[in-house]
Amino acid sequence: MLISILNTSDKHPINEHLSRWIYQNNSDHSISLCRSKAELVGGDLLFLVSCSEILGMNETSKFKKSLVIHASDLPVGRGWSPYVWEILNGSSSITVSLIEVAEKVDTGDIWRKVSIGIPQEALFDEINQLLFDAEIELMDYAVANFETVTPIAQAKMKSSYWPKRVPNDSEIDIKKSFEQQFDLIRVCDFDRYPAFFYINGKKFKLKLEKMDE
Repeated sequence: MLISILNTSDKHPINEHLSRWIYQNNSDHSISLCRSKAELVGGDLLFLVSCSEILGMNETSKFKKSLVIHASDLPVGRGWSPYVWEILNGSSSITVSLIEVAEKVDTGDIWRKVSIGIPQEALFDEINQLLFDAEIELMDYAVANFETVTPIAQAKMKSSYWPKRVPNDSEIDIKKSFEQQFDLIRVCDFDRYPAFFYINGKKFKLKLEKMDE
């Protein structure tokens, strides 16, 4: 099978998992990792994984199936950074959806969903590990069931949307308690999108790490 993965950032933490998946499956399939839709040649299966580009028919028509992995219980939670928003709103679990790429973003037919529990003390890197494991599981499922899966349409389901997160969404309010903002601090990637605060006109980055007792 000819498989392409489109991940538009070589800095994204999922890349380690993608490289491992490619290594484990390259003996059975021809797999390419692309950083831009302009690099897509075509084949059997296309995965969009942490992809910031929007694809049209010019790209998806090159493949028999084009799939995107989205970290919400679609059609609930369409939009950007859904699992972050859900944790900030008190969720203790994440549903990851594998869907077909559609003209309207996040509306494609559903192939499969995986739900994972998120411990209340889990930090962003631990959340990522759980999330990425689920995404790899969905990729394995897509390859194994490529010819036999029966997708389910989203059309008649109730939907909701999350807005795009911006750097200012990681700002900590120094007038609120640490406990009140713990979920915000723990979901912030302290390398790419760190939590921060201002005191006396100066900006400070906050890095949260667990300590052994």
